[in-house]
Amino acid sequence: MDWSIFIVFMAASCTAAATGSLFPPDGWYRALNKPRWTPKDWMFPVAWVTLYILSSVAATLVAGREGVGLALAFWAFQIAANTLWSPVFFGLKRIRAAMISLVVLWIAVFGTLVSFWLVLPIAGWMMVPYLAWVSVAGALNWSILRRNPDAVATV
Repeated sequence: MDWSIFIVFMAASCTAAATGSLFPPDGWYRALNKPRWTPKDWMFPVAWVTLYILSSVAATLVAGREGVGLALAFWAFQIAANTLWSPVFFGLKRIRAAMISLVVLWIAVFGTLVSFWLVLPIAGWMMVPYLAWVSVAGALNWSILRRNPDAVATV
């Protein structure tokens, strides 16, 4: 594994993480009606650190191969899409728009998983936990949207 390439992918991931950390859960979020299966607050950073490391390793493994343009384009798309959700949900408090951003992120992560799989199956497997976590986040966002119609911004 080329560590210099890994460091660049991790730097991109850390940038996405930094964006998310600028918009932590607040009183508004805590007051929302959430399902019982909502992950505890401490689980989010643990999950994201793990997912960022896995996706950066997967991208590094793929980057050294031929014909990986589409796979790396999907990786760039997913990390860019990843930066949207926290500012939209926690910053702007736009639950519906956050749901749309999660759908876009899910598509980007799925595209990354499939394109990585076609290049190197282990790299595709390394994206499975990311897709699972984004699926849980999407289900949570959807549940919050349905349970809190008055908290949904109209603009």
